[in-house]
Amino acid sequence: MDTFDQDLCSGPAEIFKALGHPVRFWIAQQLTEEEHCVHEFVERTDLDFSTISQHLNALKQAGIVSGEKRGKQVFYRLDCVCVRDFIRCVTKNMKEGCPRLEITALDSLDRVQ
Repeated sequence: MDTFDQDLCSGPAEIFKALGHPVRFWIAQQLTEEEHCVHEFVERTDLDFSTISQHLNALKQAGIVSGEKRGKQVFYRLDCVCVRDFIRCVTKNMKEGCPRLEITALDSLDRVQ
């Protein structure tokens, strides 16, 4: 087992924290396939423009998404490939039932040697 290193764990923890809100997780999930602008998220939720923008900003601050201004609209895209893969994995496993990782005594012995 590694020694706890707060500096190494803080960055990943911020990503999980940002994804920990259902709306932000849903936004990131929508961005796994293609980019979207704020009004598209507003149209598909009961949230207003300001609230969606705040959620997008939290994702942006965590380094998960970035935005590109085109005319009057800002289009957001997922920047972190590992987040895309994580979201796909979690979503798939929630639909199919998440397999449990079984560690046998033999597996533990192999790691020690």
